[in-house]
Amino acid sequence: MKLIALAAHTPEAVRAALAARGWDAQPAWFAATGLQSLVVLLEGVTEAEREALVRWGIKAGADVLTGDGWALVGAAASRLAPLARPDRLPPGLERWAGEVGRFLAAYADPPRRWELGGQTVALDHPVLMGIVNVTPDSFSDGGRFATVERAIAQAERLIAAGCELLDVGGESTRPGATPVPAAEEIARVVPVVAELARRGLGPVSVDTRKAAVARPALAAGALVVNDVSGLSFDPELAAVAAAAGAGVIIMHMRGTPDTMDSLAVYRHVAAEVAGELAQAAARAETAGVARSRIVVDPGFGFAKTPEQNFRLLDELATVVAVGYPVMVGPSRKRFLGAATGRPVEDRDRATAVACALAWERGARLFRVHDAALAHEALRVASATTSAT
Repeated sequence: MKLIALAAHTPEAVRAALAARGWDAQPAWFAATGLQSLVVLLEGVTEAEREALVRWGIKAGADVLTGDGWALVGAAASRLAPLARPDRLPPGLERWAGEVGRFLAAYADPPRRWELGGQTVALDHPVLMGIVNVTPDSFSDGGRFATVERAIAQAERLIAAGCELLDVGGESTRPGATPVPAAEEIARVVPVVAELARRGLGPVSVDTRKAAVARPALAAGALVVNDVSGLSFDPELAAVAAAAGAGVIIMHMRGTPDTMDSLAVYRHVAAEVAGELAQAAARAETAGVARSRIVVDPGFGFAKTPEQNFRLLDELATVVAVGYPVMVGPSRKRFLGAATGRPVEDRDRATAVACALAWERGARLFRVHDAALAHEALRVASATTSAT
């Protein structure tokens, strides 16, 4: 007789155990995900629903904690499934079937591709997006790539180091940064976008909060709009991206670069960031952006303290559960310096570690200044989640 404890943090352990005992690949994977333990927080729960959840939890063997207007439910995914099925739904919980069903569907079958401007980016491996800042005042590399020639040379280095996408930005969004007029931002980014597109480097993303900048950048060949304001700065930007069929990256931030540090107040940072990103993504879909074109970014370093950034990184699965592909951009951020004591120009190793941790928690796209170390770290991290 022998007892073997399997690794509980990943369904790969159960999948491998079943595959070794003759199960086919797909049934083994579905069974493994069904056994995986999940915890969900339900808010806006009525008193009658609280009582119904407690009764169901006792019967189903699920852990249920409740309070005024909320409930925490912990159980294997397979035990949560009846809450999403009208034919098996416990009485009194009908209102939650759709929400639980959407969550379980995203958990069991996460997005596997990102559609942008007629192209598709596969998400079955870590996807690096290289940063090409054409600004004089960015926190890390301001002024280094301010000419078209230097920007193109940097883009070529990033592609050679493993980047699949390039993100061109003409306005610094570091804390306290001065806003840049749209005309000046256009003059900085559009020539670079046009030359990258002409050379077939990319796909290219334009990092802007402004519809007036996005329009000419998309016309010049950009296929993605990356908005650090989460589509809150310019109400026209979502419609511009939708009309162009562009991919959209919706990043979480509160306020503006000048005010965001004062808005880093959360009771539960991961849950609140996930909720605010879900609302922003819903607004994008309402404006006509197809769900398959949306990526969300938790916004490391934007309206978050170092402690909040690390908590958000550890609980990144909460953002992944919103159901869109997740991009992270920890590259050279202050919170990495707070942990390592390293200056901004010496944080690429810490960036690589943060990217690897984010991959393990469900991120699939990674925005970086220097790709080589991140590329290597992510190859190691992704190798641990490749079925063998």
